[in-house]
Amino acid sequence: MGNLQICGCLLLFLAAAVLRSSAIVFAPADKYLLDCGATSPTTLDDRRVFLPDDCSSTSTSSFALLSSQDSTPVEDPNPSTAAVSDLYRTARIFSAPTSYRFRIRDRGAAHLVRLHFRSFSSPSHNLSAARFHVVAGRFVLLSNFSLVSVDGGPLLKEYIFTVESDYLVITFAPADASSLAFVNAIEVFSGPTDLISDLAWSEADNDYKNWGLSGQALETLYRINVGGAKVTSFNDTLWRTWKADDADFLKSGISTSRTVAFSGRVNYREGGASREVAPDHVYATSRVTDSNLTWVFHLNPGYKYLARMHFCDIVSLALNQLYFDIMINGKVVYDNFDLSKATDQSLASPFYIDFVVRLDNTRFLTVGISSSRLGFPANNLGLLNGLEIFKINNTVGSLDGTVLAHEILEDHTKGNFFMFLRSLLCGFTFISLIAVAFMLVQWLRTETRSPVAWLPLPVDAEERKLMREIPITSGKTVQ
Repeated sequence: MGNLQICGCLLLFLAAAVLRSSAIVFAPADKYLLDCGATSPTTLDDRRVFLPDDCSSTSTSSFALLSSQDSTPVEDPNPSTAAVSDLYRTARIFSAPTSYRFRIRDRGAAHLVRLHFRSFSSPSHNLSAARFHVVAGRFVLLSNFSLVSVDGGPLLKEYIFTVESDYLVITFAPADASSLAFVNAIEVFSGPTDLISDLAWSEADNDYKNWGLSGQALETLYRINVGGAKVTSFNDTLWRTWKADDADFLKSGISTSRTVAFSGRVNYREGGASREVAPDHVYATSRVTDSNLTWVFHLNPGYKYLARMHFCDIVSLALNQLYFDIMINGKVVYDNFDLSKATDQSLASPFYIDFVVRLDNTRFLTVGISSSRLGFPANNLGLLNGLEIFKINNTVGSLDGTVLAHEILEDHTKGNFFMFLRSLLCGFTFISLIAVAFMLVQWLRTETRSPVAWLPLPVDAEERKLMREIPITSGKTVQ
């Protein structure tokens, strides 16, 4: 009987473990992976399969390539010259505004859109000369964009925004009549509910404030695994890549800090940060300091930015021993931050804070931590596990410039209308000229077939009498 009870407990434990593991696996309701210009599927190292972008339009209503007659698939004629993924060996180019339309099942959820670019030259096109706009829904993602890459390497642009309608339309529009647009691959998939929150910390209010972030578009600029190595898409449930915080970003405090790796289990709490917010590899490593640490990022002025700082106390042996200050642009925006209190008195439990910052007169954003005087003397440390920087769209709904989305689309619509009108007028003029020429030829032919005869002038009776009386003489003059 005891053995049966033990077996039953083991089965219940295993069943609970299976249910728990299955519960943490994120499966997006919307998921589109397109290898643009390809003729067969492409499998990446993270086991994701990208399908050709022209096959789904005929087999399902979930995805469609609109105005496909204005697009052309191209392939890199020298793929061996660059050690890049097969995803970048093909592309689709657009000579006129062309749209991809995706059916959305998870309406009202935040969606991630990733655009992959890599320029190459084919016998008919040079992608490095492309200049174009990209519009997604009501947001301008790129304006007058051109890919400038010294090493010919790929470029990934990631965006996050909520989709409220049944369809998401992404339009690629050449900047002018002499240019073209292109894209190598597209990802569109829905994110978890806790990915973007409307609340972010307000320095003025010293508390959280509703910034309405779920109604805006974000562009991912930096994603750093602080204190750890690079995290690839294979180890991230949302297939993100996290860079290491090397000398490119960490500008002060390197000599007075150390990295810490946690071998235990990260304690994800219900209602707290999930693995979709950041993976285990981010929360299980950190950089700690007993003085100051500062990271510097180069940004464009005139926009608001979201700085997301990830924390997980993997260094304390007891609760309420870790206090530190958080700094933005050299100013303390959160003093004496108590990580134990923020995580409901839990150790090794993930937590993040969003800060909204506006840059007007500077191109640099600095983010830092500093140990606090309230910290336990033997553990007077500050730490950071991960850091993300997002650009927030401006007041006209653009992440790149001041042109509205509908203006870009309307300009091309007007341009197409005027081109049609001009073609119509030219055609009418040409037909009119042909008609005039035909009528002229017909008239000339009629005149040739009916020659004019010279008739004598009419003469009355008196004139005839005078003519008979006048003698006819020779035309010679007699001297």
